[in-house]
Parts: sequence; structure tokens; C-alpha cells
Amino acid sequence: MPDYPQTIVPVGHSEPVPRRVRAVLDGEVIVDTVRALYVWEWPPYPQYYLPLDDFRPGVAVDDLRADVHEGPAGTARLRWDAVDAWFEEDEQVFVHPRSPYARADAIRSTRPVRIELEGVVIADSPSPVMVFETGLPPRYYVDRSAVDFEHLVPSDTVSECPYKGRTSAWWSIRAGSHVHEDLAWSYDFPTREMLPIAGLVSFFNERLDVILDGELLERPKTPFFD
Repeated sequence: MPDYPQTIVPVGHSEPVPRRVRAVLDGEVIVDTVRALYVWEWPPYPQYYLPLDDFRPGVAVDDLRADVHEGPAGTARLRWDAVDAWFEEDEQVFVHPRSPYARADAIRSTRPVRIELEGVVIADSPSPVMVFETGLPPRYYVDRSAVDFEHLVPSDTVSECPYKGRTSAWWSIRAGSHVHEDLAWSYDFPTREMLPIAGLVSFFNERLDVILDGELLERPKTPFFD
């Protein structure tokens, strides 16, 4: 059993969204509603179900609708990537709706952390920022001065997170003669709640060794989310 909190919302659960939700396509707002619903199609996070009455007239909703479970009467769930951008109030949301039952906290710690790959020290920090996100293992963000960039190879990868925003950099890591693809990332401009991680570097725990406060941690077996 993982040693971090798991999501506990059952499939099929729904709740009203107390936030204004908008979807933008080709520079036009195609749906603008304060009557959206959260519906959990799987436990980690919900989807938006949007009242058909709140779509802009003439929008071909059926062309954008997700081919998934039927929603509550009079609502539609759009494919997330069928539109160009989603907003809650006036802030953009990435990847999927944020769960009202999930937390994401960025906390400075004085428990030292060392990151290694095949015995090579990649980073060594006396004061990481730890990110605790419901349903995921902790992530350890370190100052760039604590990273040995001799082993890092810049990558073109860009990823997004509903709680942290859009990454500004990714790196692969060279250990010996082998380059391990996309194992480290950074957010130069994270969301307001995650400002403590701005400019810091984090690593893919599942494929690296993390030594926290002198103890080698077991590698998580969760799917990768940054």
C-alpha cells in the first residue's frame, strides 16, 4: 500500500462547481457557465459536465462531446483537448479540472535530499521544497545550485499540471554512456499556490534513487505525473 494519501471519491459521484467555467475555441468563448457539475468518471479527479443551455448558439456540441458515460440530464462533457483553453473564473486550468477534494502543498524542509542515478549524484540539497499532492508520492524540488548540470541534457518536452501550471524546462539525465529520457523538470512560472517551486528542479522518483534525511526511499510504483 502506498505511504501517501489516496483519493477516496467513488466513481459516479457528482457535485456542483461553485466557480465560473469557460471554454475557448478559436479565440471565442463557446461555453460560459456558473452551473457546471463535477462528475467523477474515475477516482483521481472529476470532469466538467456543462449545461447545454450555456453553450454559445451555433456551437456543434456533438462534434466536441466526449464519448464517455452519459452525464446528468441537459449537460455535456467535452473532450478536454477539443477546445484551446479552459478557465475557472479568470485563471487557466490545465490537463483536467482540479478536484475539490485534493490538496497540493509546497513546503520548504530542512530534511536533506540527495538524488542519484546508477550511483551518480545528480542533486544534493540541504533544504528542498517538498510538494505533497493528494494521490501522488511526494516530489522533491531543489535549488539549481544543488544540481550537477553536467549530467543533465535539455529536452524539448513540455508538460502541464492542473495544480502547478506549464513546465518551462525538462531534462534527460546522462549516467555513464546512457541517456535516460525526461527525468527532471522545472516550473519558472507556476501557479500562485505553487510559487515556492518557481525555478527549482524536481525529479522522476519512480526512476531515480531518492535519499531523504539519510534514508533511501522505495521507488513509487504510481503512474508518472509531474
